[in-house]
Amino acid sequence: MAIRPGARPNWLAERYDIAGWIHFLQKKAVPRHHASVFYFLGGMTLFLFFVQVATGILLLLYYRPTAEAAFESVQFIMTQVSFGWLIRSIHSWSANLMVLFAFLHMFSVFFMKAYRKPREMTWVSGTLLLVLTLCFGFSGYLLPWNTLAFFATRVGTEIAGALPFIGKHLLHLMRGGEDVTGATLTRFFGFHVAVLPMITTALVLLHLMMVQIQGMSLPLRRDGSVPKEFGKRMPFFPNFLARDALAWVVTIGILAALAAIFPWELGEKADPYASAPAGIRPEWYFVFMFETLKLIPAKIGPIDGEILGILGFGVCGLLLVLVPFIDRRAQRGQWSLGFTIAGVIALVYMAVMTAVSYLMGGPK
Repeated sequence: MAIRPGARPNWLAERYDIAGWIHFLQKKAVPRHHASVFYFLGGMTLFLFFVQVATGILLLLYYRPTAEAAFESVQFIMTQVSFGWLIRSIHSWSANLMVLFAFLHMFSVFFMKAYRKPREMTWVSGTLLLVLTLCFGFSGYLLPWNTLAFFATRVGTEIAGALPFIGKHLLHLMRGGEDVTGATLTRFFGFHVAVLPMITTALVLLHLMMVQIQGMSLPLRRDGSVPKEFGKRMPFFPNFLARDALAWVVTIGILAALAAIFPWELGEKADPYASAPAGIRPEWYFVFMFETLKLIPAKIGPIDGEILGILGFGVCGLLLVLVPFIDRRAQRGQWSLGFTIAGVIALVYMAVMTAVSYLMGGPK
């Protein structure tokens, strides 16, 4: 980076060539239109991931991942550590909000056809990040070692174990044995704090790189055209970044309010020999799948209904990842009404099944 004669030397510029980055920030612009509010959903998800990392590190200072000490260590955090209850509640609430914003971000990209050429791999990396987010939720749910988490994990791993061919191996990999024990807790802890963060960080960097290279997509009209008013743009720095930062500040306020008004309960310590409590079910983002599996008959012909249901969800997940390569109309820059209708049906189905479970399924 050249320094003008008489100008004061820049310490960083003298050591590193940052001219390209400065030029990129100065020239980068973001589309501005009536749907541009959806552009903030990805940044909100990323911000909540940072909140998860920061609060998770603080919790790690006191947490002990053993069946004998996990519950007591969380109890100590909530009752003895200064503001420990607040940090744990923020961690739990932000985890749920991160999953919510990840789903909202995925559906907004889907309905705006932002997966169309040349952004196919951006969509693929984004859907994989959603899967990793759900894995974070599943692995972290067991860590307090309370009754609900213990039995929900037992049910969840049993569902995975019902898969043909790989189910038994997958069950042993997750549980570390035949049943949910201290070995399961240790494995889930390792996945939650080491394996998943490592993979997620690498995939987030790749996803952000592709978004920065290709820019943000413009939504299509029903006829496949892009309205002229969608050509308006705003500078990324400082305009868009300032709005993003304002949304982050508001989110921190909401998280603090939720944590203070509705602190996350710990419940009772898990007893592997006790019977499962009535109305047990997984976290809300898995409930629609859980309710669906309950409605499927035990046998459909010679095949177990549960296996068919699991395979069905697996096929749906694979189709979701491959949407950019299946939607030929979007590849040609045209509006695909059929995929939009399918997305609406999926969204309504997930919402209805979740609502039915909480309204009619009894206490959690």
